[in-house]
Amino acid sequence: MLEFIETVLPYIQITLSVLLIGAILMQRSEAGAGGAFGGGDGGSSAVHTKRGSEKTLFQATIVLGILFALSAFLALLI
Repeated sequence: MLEFIETVLPYIQITLSVLLIGAILMQRSEAGAGGAFGGGDGGSSAVHTKRGSEKTLFQATIVLGILFALSAFLALLI
């Protein structure tokens, strides 16, 4: 059983990492590129609530991140 996990785990990690990168890139940017360095939209800070597919994508990103972290931890233990 351990041999099977050692064989399959790298493929699982590659798949999870590609899905995680895709999920992150598909999300809507909150502040734009300038917001990361203090620039902004003139001081107005509108609150954006995630709804529908945006909320589902956000939750899927969290799940994928947790699964990737667990697979990395499992690889460390093996």
